[in-house]
Amino acid sequence: MKHPARSRTSTRSRAAALFATGVLGAVGAAAPVLPGTPASVAAPAPGAAHADRAATVPDGWRARTATYPGTVARSDLAIAMSDGTVLRGDLELPAGADGRAAAGRFPVLVTITAYNKSVAGSSLGEDEPGYLVRRGYASLTVDARGTGSSEGTWDAFGEREQLDGKEVVEWASSRARPWSNGKVGMRGPSYMGINQLFTAALHPKGLRAIFPQVPAGDVYRDVVASGGQVDVGFIPLWLGLVTTTGVVPPAVTATDPASGIGALLSHVHGAATFTAPLLLDAVLGGDAAHDGPFYRTRSPLEVVDEVDVPTFLVGGQQDLFQRGTPLLFEALQERGVPTRLVVGPWNHLEGSAGTGLEEAGHGTLSQLQLRWFDRWLRGATGTRLGRIAPVTVHENGSGTWRTQREWISRDARARSYRLSGSATTGLRPGSLTTGTARDGTAVVPPVPVSGLCTRSASQWTAGIPGLLAGDLPCFTDNALNDTTGIVYETAPVTRPVRFAGPLNARLHASSPTGGGMLAVSVSDVSPSGRVTRLTGGWQLLAQRQLDRRRTRYLDGEVLQPYHPFTRGSRSPAPGRVVPVDVEVFPTAAKIRKGHRLRIAVQAFDVPHLLPSLPDLPGALAPLTLHTSRAHPSRLTIPWLPAGAR
Repeated sequence: MKHPARSRTSTRSRAAALFATGVLGAVGAAAPVLPGTPASVAAPAPGAAHADRAATVPDGWRARTATYPGTVARSDLAIAMSDGTVLRGDLELPAGADGRAAAGRFPVLVTITAYNKSVAGSSLGEDEPGYLVRRGYASLTVDARGTGSSEGTWDAFGEREQLDGKEVVEWASSRARPWSNGKVGMRGPSYMGINQLFTAALHPKGLRAIFPQVPAGDVYRDVVASGGQVDVGFIPLWLGLVTTTGVVPPAVTATDPASGIGALLSHVHGAATFTAPLLLDAVLGGDAAHDGPFYRTRSPLEVVDEVDVPTFLVGGQQDLFQRGTPLLFEALQERGVPTRLVVGPWNHLEGSAGTGLEEAGHGTLSQLQLRWFDRWLRGATGTRLGRIAPVTVHENGSGTWRTQREWISRDARARSYRLSGSATTGLRPGSLTTGTARDGTAVVPPVPVSGLCTRSASQWTAGIPGLLAGDLPCFTDNALNDTTGIVYETAPVTRPVRFAGPLNARLHASSPTGGGMLAVSVSDVSPSGRVTRLTGGWQLLAQRQLDRRRTRYLDGEVLQPYHPFTRGSRSPAPGRVVPVDVEVFPTAAKIRKGHRLRIAVQAFDVPHLLPSLPDLPGALAPLTLHTSRAHPSRLTIPWLPAGAR
């Protein structure tokens, strides 16, 4: 199915609201209110009359109208954990026309956030404030331990925080809560989405379904250190966001000074003992720069086999977790857990806000969550979830939304394009061919500004540059950046080339130091010469060791390599030509007739990645790519034959 192109104005305005609420709003949190008492009554928001009307989405489901005219909020409820630490939650309930909480018990939607509930709230991406609450749900938003108004010390996704999730859900599902009917769902993007998976893996009583948007699967490979090099674009931004919102005086301070001041002091302590040392250790090449138990504990893929509640996943092709979200879906689908995956052309802000989700054909974010939770928390029979394919993915190049049974189609075949001939930076491209390759070499110069103004730069800073600077040409056309490296491309294709899933670039390379990084981008080149970056991948030469048991193959070819990225897996090879498998993150694309498929290789990708201190000398040396019978370099894609689904 094909839907109208997204409105860039709408996309930017909704993402701007998310950014302003979650980041800029940290400096001006709302004044506190009495805990456990009504904080506000929300009447339908401006424009809600339109949103409130029953709407039929393209796949035939019809959204129900609101049951209640408004909502009422209660602030900073105390939720005691088993170790005595008190977390704080804001509760929103359906309200009648008189502004009083509606009588009765409701299914509860839980969100656990590290971004300060007083700043971010729980309605991000909703068609109207209180959309689900006005349709008969209670909404509970809780500050994670060591953040916002909650006591304790922050330890992102650590074992204690994971247990907190279980205990929060069981608190919300308890019959002791007069507003709860015992059935709980979880929702929220990014950090809140990751938290859902860890919570579900602990099987809390009452949890019936989750709806994680843009969650990570493997935090090390997804975002901390792409290809083994430290992400200095997003990680400091993220740690800074949590730290900034964490040191805003907790809203509960006015009514419970001891708890509020204690929470603030523990937050400051956490910034000094967790946030800053972690980042410094990574930059210096310490344990935080390598994979190990710390990241395994914090990676949902390590526990996803314990998740058995229905799970709706939303991912983005320009998202921070572009790699991990589809892997979570595959793990759930393989075990028969009811699950769906929608992957759109979104960056992290857009995916978090649900911007343009309705173009997938299943309704807006609010409508889709209503369908999901009505089915699994209310037992509704008219949700028509069977009309939502297991996978709905936006295809770059055609603008078409396609449906699939699996993330990587069973019809997919490995197609390898060989790098052929020599290439010269900024002057002469090499060629990509499915035929016989010509011998050649190409020198990749160390240009420290490579990547500076690209779609990659916008992606790995969560979409903020595009939000602030608008549609700069370099965000949508990679041609200028490609002149800082070497390029190989096909002749104009005579038949469309479609592919969907992860890619692999097996490049034979050498370096005088044995170090350096291969930064790969795969692009569509139009007849006019416009270069649209589809996806990318990165790999340190010294971390090229392959774990073949965890590597994915298609038709005998490596499709998704898995590198250990430990201290022990480092293997510099000064002066030697070595094969390096570069994991190119998944996408779905159609190279149209007359267009070219391109692979570009640089030695840097800033501001996304910078070498750690020990890797810096190797990063400043030129790299040489080799293409010959003895050293065949190639790009392998999961090609979709005509008629494949």
